[in-house]
Amino acid sequence: MATLTIVYFAWVREAIGRDEEQVERAQAGNTVADLIAMLAARGGGYAQALGDPARLRAAIDQRFAPLDTPIGDAREIALFPPVTGG
Repeated sequence: MATLTIVYFAWVREAIGRDEEQVERAQAGNTVADLIAMLAARGGGYAQALGDPARLRAAIDQRFAPLDTPIGDAREIALFPPVTGG
């Protein structure tokens, strides 16, 4: 079965306790939001980091993407907090 790499950055990584992981594509759902909901349902650090999707940004195969973007045949999804600059 095909897998999808999920990469975590900043406080998302710290709360979850890992840099990345592999999930079965069939479990990921259709959109990035579906994937986030599936991961948050694991509880613990996942729920803490991913429980409020409005606090998250995503990239699909290293391109910024809204959370309602279909996963399609992506190989990697990165989840991270909003980036600010000065």
